[in-house]
Amino acid sequence: MSFRYYPRYVSVGEKKEKAQKQLKKLMAKNPNITPVVIEGSALATTWWGKSWNRNLERYADYSNRIGRGRSYVRIGAVLDIKINSGKVEAIVQGTRTKPYDVAIKIKEISPLIWNRIKAAASKQLDSLQDLLAGKFPKALGEIFMEKNNGLFPSPEEIEFECSCPDWASMCKHVAATLYAVGARLDKDPGLFFKLRQVEISDLISHVVKDRTNNLLLAAEKKTERVIEDSALEDLFGIDMETETVAEITSAYIPAKKKQASKPEKKPVVSPKIKKTSNVIQFPGKAPVPVKKITKESDSARILKIVKRAKDGVDIATLKRKTGIEDKKVRSILYNAYKKGTIVRISRGIYTGKRK
Repeated sequence: MSFRYYPRYVSVGEKKEKAQKQLKKLMAKNPNITPVVIEGSALATTWWGKSWNRNLERYADYSNRIGRGRSYVRIGAVLDIKINSGKVEAIVQGTRTKPYDVAIKIKEISPLIWNRIKAAASKQLDSLQDLLAGKFPKALGEIFMEKNNGLFPSPEEIEFECSCPDWASMCKHVAATLYAVGARLDKDPGLFFKLRQVEISDLISHVVKDRTNNLLLAAEKKTERVIEDSALEDLFGIDMETETVAEITSAYIPAKKKQASKPEKKPVVSPKIKKTSNVIQFPGKAPVPVKKITKESDSARILKIVKRAKDGVDIATLKRKTGIEDKKVRSILYNAYKKGTIVRISRGIYTGKRK
């Protein structure tokens, strides 16, 4: 007679409690660990997170095995995860008391595919913000998601290992880590480009360069150019004069009283007024200085705030203080940063002094 060993059934509640206890121990030793917490029923909610999971699930090599990690990531078994260049490292709680170490390596995107992606993005991508938010044309999303030829890795580009004794090529702990990557991309989509070992700035600069060239080509075809007052104000940092000579003189020459007794009105002959760039000369009176009405341009206002901020200032604060729209604030900051007028001290925070 033979007896088979069947492991004791462990409920979801017990697994979750065990994971929480282990997490507290790890945080006591290392407060910098970053556990994955799934809120709600969806494992991912943004375009990048959902697309990451969808890409893994569509391959036959993974479709029958990756589902083993869904329950693990839901109960908080992924106690820590770090996403770096071409590598993911995680600590996952299993059935044993001691958690397991998971390491996943992902190959770099081939230059051929990356150049193709950049060419497609230059025609359909509007901004970095839209890219990270997943707000771009459906056609571009399909190019990103193209099987074996897009941004997302295929099984041949992924290698993984786990310290657990499970003989399966993809254990529950590896599967949970892969889903945890999707959850992490919900919070920081920029990590995707870091993982695939490409510079997101390279993609954006390619888009900007391509559009700049198109604008220059279009400008060469124009035979006449007209600069509006608003453009001049932004260029020179001043407002155009809004008061005419007639409006200024009306403040100094009183209107002639009406004479009801006379049937005919004689035309009023305005005195000759001499106007120079700085003064207006009225006949028989002292010169009247003309003050040019100016105000700071949007660029000057933003840069003044940035330079006064000793510890740096973010884009949200600049928008609130100036009332200037988001795209214009970012454009002004980008141009000033490129010229060396201001310094970026961290992501999205700028200052006028180098540190």
